[in-house]
Amino acid sequence: MTVRITAAERALLRRLAQGHHSDVSEVVADGLLDVLLDVLPTLHCPADAHRLLAALATPAPCALTVWLPTELADLLTIATARIAHSTGVRLGSSCIMLGAAVRLWLAQDPQRLAANLITMHAGRPAALAAA
Repeated sequence: MTVRITAAERALLRRLAQGHHSDVSEVVADGLLDVLLDVLPTLHCPADAHRLLAALATPAPCALTVWLPTELADLLTIATARIAHSTGVRLGSSCIMLGAAVRLWLAQDPQRLAANLITMHAGRPAALAAA
């Protein structure tokens, strides 16, 4: 999937991936899980749906291709449908939803993002953590 982000957001993703000894796709997937698990249940509320749409207000000149597990990509389809239902705004594709979710996630404090990544993988087996 392609995500549209700013150069600064792309640099932050790369720093997070390096600090986590991971690749950008894994960091995006983790961030997406973080956002969707927090936001998806509330997307029926127009205010929360508009908060997600606000992440698209600033132009994002950089395109970044990421690989997501099918199950996670399927959640984007559900979230896109909920946004359309709550706001009347049709995003057109799951990639646009991905961009909004990633940008919303990256708007947090970078140290908090790094700490959340560590927490998300605290129980991961050592063999996977080294990969």
